[in-house]
Amino acid sequence: MGVLEIELRRLPGSDGLPAPRAMSDGASGMDVHAAVREPLVIDPGERALVPTGLAIAVPAGFEAQVRSRSGLALRHGVCVLNGPGTIDSDYRGEIGVILANLGGEPFRVERGDRIAQLVVTSVERVVWREAAELATTARQDGGFGHTGGHGDSEP
Repeated sequence: MGVLEIELRRLPGSDGLPAPRAMSDGASGMDVHAAVREPLVIDPGERALVPTGLAIAVPAGFEAQVRSRSGLALRHGVCVLNGPGTIDSDYRGEIGVILANLGGEPFRVERGDRIAQLVVTSVERVVWREAAELATTARQDGGFGHTGGHGDSEP
């Protein structure tokens, strides 16, 4: 497995917080931490932009995706609202995480809390070519549950 080096800049308010890091050898996501100065409470049904105090220089041909942490989603109903959020290779501003509280209780974000994860992946440049017809497939235009759902008797 190769290693991709990405420049990271700490912004004011990020002192003492760890850099994004994978929490196990097989993890594809790297946890990012809240750089809030004071605790932030997100009420049920509300959302908040949580600062990380970090800016990164994603290389051309890649993107960083901001994703929810599964434990926060399961235990508290807290997720990344536009997940995955995209950090483009030409963006150099602070990484902000839009957290939404879909749970039933207020959720408190403390300084240093692991609030999301970053996954860096390659992207392809696309050139669109208009066509009068598209190649046929077995599925064709079936979508939105066309193959059946839970409890259907047919495969």
